[in-house]
Amino acid sequence: MTDGPAESGLVIVDKASGWTSHDVVARMRRLARTRKVGHAGTLDPMATGVLVVGVGKATRLLGHLALTEKGYDATIRLGASTNTDDAEGEVTATASAAAVTDAALAEGIAALTGTIQQVPPQVSAIKVNGERAYKKARAGEEVALKARPVTVPEFAVTGVRRDGDVLDVDASITCSSGTYIRALARDLGASLGCGGHLTALRRTRVGPYGLDAARTLERHAEDLAVLPIGAAVAAAFPRRDVDADDARKVVHGGRLTALGLGPGPVGVFGPDGELLALVEEQGRGAKPLAVFAG
Repeated sequence: MTDGPAESGLVIVDKASGWTSHDVVARMRRLARTRKVGHAGTLDPMATGVLVVGVGKATRLLGHLALTEKGYDATIRLGASTNTDDAEGEVTATASAAAVTDAALAEGIAALTGTIQQVPPQVSAIKVNGERAYKKARAGEEVALKARPVTVPEFAVTGVRRDGDVLDVDASITCSSGTYIRALARDLGASLGCGGHLTALRRTRVGPYGLDAARTLERHAEDLAVLPIGAAVAAAFPRRDVDADDARKVVHGGRLTALGLGPGPVGVFGPDGELLALVEEQGRGAKPLAVFAG
């Protein structure tokens, strides 16, 4: 590891269970030797898997990466509900899942696939009147969270295990940003009349970054793997190469002509291949979202 701060880019971490996303950022600040570190898309302490960490200028990408599609491997336990909708909470109700048929399970999952209205868990980081919902919930206050649209393109059962009154369902899930897998477990159990909660969760992908690119913090401590910011943008967003005139324009915050590459962010690269900016097409123009050069 060099004496100075690490280069700007993304670090793909395979988060261990028991670590908060903030814990990972704190550790990465020491490894990258800079305070300028953040993450895209929080993982609960119980969950493992892909956590995208930005270093240096790449922290300005994180808000855009957090909006990309994500993939998960999950285990849902039917037959019990908890106050957090996962195994870290207290059991609030039980009901036998022994009578749940494979057909009923498939029907319940089908109803939670596609674009759905989802109420976030009571214990979540969503703000209600300026305060995090989980703080209100843990203080014993009933939190009324509004349903919001999320998209679940894939909710596929990969295994079913029956043990008396309990039914464990393994699933592979692909979903839009803002989807709570805990809420899918809760709602599946509610629709089947037996209650449900999440017992295991592993994030397999954030946008184009999967487990194949992820390393544990221990591995990163031995050899910090930083995906350079230009390569990170080219992997995650459409690429636009510009000439010297347009390069000067975008570096100074000017608009470019839209080329139909939207609707999301587009990476703009100069004549020498250097990342210049992220832009977003609006009508006939392309407005800078973040400028990295200059």
